[in-house]
Amino acid sequence: MTASSSRATDLNPAARRPPRVVLGVAGGIAAYKACEVLRMLRSAGADVTVVPTQSALKFVGAATFEALSGHPVATDVFTEVPTVAHVATGQLADLVVVVPATADLLARAATGRADDLLTATLLVTGAPVLVAPAMHSEMWTHPATTDNVALLRGRGITVLDPAVGRLTGADSGIGRLPEPAHIVEMAMLLLRRPGSLPRDLVGRRVLVTAGGTREPLDPVRYLGNRSSGKQGYAIALTAAARGADVTLISANATLAGPPGVTVVSVSEARELQAAIVGFATSMDAVVMAAAVADYRPETTALTKIKKDDESSALCLQLVQNPDILAALSADRAKRGQVIVGFAAETGDEHGSILDHGRAKLARKGCDLLVVNGVDAGRGFEVDDNSAVILAADGSEPVQVPLGPKTALAAVICDELARRLPA
Repeated sequence: MTASSSRATDLNPAARRPPRVVLGVAGGIAAYKACEVLRMLRSAGADVTVVPTQSALKFVGAATFEALSGHPVATDVFTEVPTVAHVATGQLADLVVVVPATADLLARAATGRADDLLTATLLVTGAPVLVAPAMHSEMWTHPATTDNVALLRGRGITVLDPAVGRLTGADSGIGRLPEPAHIVEMAMLLLRRPGSLPRDLVGRRVLVTAGGTREPLDPVRYLGNRSSGKQGYAIALTAAARGADVTLISANATLAGPPGVTVVSVSEARELQAAIVGFATSMDAVVMAAAVADYRPETTALTKIKKDDESSALCLQLVQNPDILAALSADRAKRGQVIVGFAAETGDEHGSILDHGRAKLARKGCDLLVVNGVDAGRGFEVDDNSAVILAADGSEPVQVPLGPKTALAAVICDELARRLPA
């Protein structure tokens, strides 16, 4: 089971062929969610071949996988012997994704077993491998599983942490399969990046903010912005996959929490500030991806503000919210702490998007500033993003072309890893 990059393929309109993805499915109750992962991969343009274990077919029939993928399904190494399918399947893959990976599958992969088509494929492939575990909490935390996961990660395999939530029966806890959307986001990232995802943030504590703050006018209305939180969640997901201990402070986002990430919910700017102050002292890096309201109403009405039929205008008195990013940068809670800010900008008569970004970098005092244009429907409430990353140390700006928000998240993590003290 290796994770070299020889077959990584960029998903773009100029690609000569769709990327070939092998979707392995092990025998756990979460196997039915592999169908959603398959559908999403196909929608993203991938050519998907499903390789289930015999146990997996007890949960989802072969006909379902064949109908959704458009390819026949095999489980053993004796099917299509003349084409040497147990070797060719792994050799031709650009990516192998295992959903779900049971404790048994992890153990067999870690020890190099090749007693069915899926484990043979894992042993043969030179493509990146993404593994999404799902099992009961006791199985995930057992020392044997812990050792197997560490071994696989040491070989360059991207093993996501499972989510916390409802398991089978009445049980709840860690061990739930990560959300299909998170699995597919990581799959798309691995198809675009050369090689496996590095574990270069192991031992690092990273604080990420996401979403948009809301400043209440009355019990019904608020001042807010269009931030969905997708970019901050993508950063948290990517940093956790690279080994970081991630805390995500989420302002009014309705997204599922990334696997392995601690999520703290807030609403107003001052709540966000208080949460950051509480966590920042122990963090190696703080990534301020949340869109924080610059102003809030001076007073909040205790009852709903009624329309005045005798007046066509409503006057609001606004006051400035604290500048959280500037305060963080000026009074770093930890030596060597890396602070990353975001600037959602539009050009105007006073300057371009980059002009405003450079001025904000100097004004805020952070180490990195991610500058992205939000005119013409860009940036907010969409799945793709582009940006320029400016650095206070004067290094060359990093251009990140339009692509999935996990692609920008990966570049931000690259810059973090490069700047954090050894």
